[in-house]
Amino acid sequence: MVTGTRLPVSVVTDPDHGGRWTSLTAGGREWLWHRDEPRRPLVRPGAPFADAGGLEECVPTVRGLPDHGDAWSRRWRRDEQADSVECPDFRLTRHLGTEAGAAVADYTLTAEPGYRFVWAAHALLDLSPDARIGIEAPAETRLYPDEGAGWITGDWPRVDGIPLDRLGPDDGTAAGAVVLTPRAAVHDGPHTLHLSVEAAGQPVAVALWRNLGGFPQDAPYRSIGVEPMLGHVFDRTGAAVGDTAVVPPSGEVAWRLTVTATRRT
Repeated sequence: MVTGTRLPVSVVTDPDHGGRWTSLTAGGREWLWHRDEPRRPLVRPGAPFADAGGLEECVPTVRGLPDHGDAWSRRWRRDEQADSVECPDFRLTRHLGTEAGAAVADYTLTAEPGYRFVWAAHALLDLSPDARIGIEAPAETRLYPDEGAGWITGDWPRVDGIPLDRLGPDDGTAAGAVVLTPRAAVHDGPHTLHLSVEAAGQPVAVALWRNLGGFPQDAPYRSIGVEPMLGHVFDRTGAAVGDTAVVPPSGEVAWRLTVTATRRT
């Protein structure tokens, strides 16, 4: 449920660099976190992920190969109707608009029927240590305590002793999770960002990246990701039936991402 005073949401994207969302503002607040990363403007398909913040379009996988998917490292084409990108196995089209002040992104992925993929709106948010994530419980949660390991299944918000809804204080840990829910709210002071994903006949979730100064090992920093997604896993390789999106006989999968902002009065 969206409560509080609604604020118009504004989005800026960069088609030349992976269709990346470079700004997400509402009520004078910039929600996207950014980090100096000199490699980001120079990446080419197949390059290791360059974490500059913002929101990256990760498809057809998040972890695995290609690193964070195949779309973030390519130039997108922009026309009056939509942005699109051609990848070896699929074409992704995104139409950005507004409805009642919310930012709405409508996606279509075109590929051979039976093609399996994961998509995530890899949004890294600029949040204080007092911020918290609101997800309606109960919600099955898959915690990835280590980037190279499998998951531990639990119930939101605490899994394996980790309070996933709390985003501070920084304690030198980092963990990822996939929560089997279509929506999440991010509360920080009087401001709340609401994110939801809809995809008829496809598995949806919200992925979390809770890096409280634990990653990377050689030069750790704080970064918080709240990422609506298609699929229930980070890596499509070896995923079980039902854990990835699947292109139907029509050759197309369509879904919608909605972002709404409110302020408590």
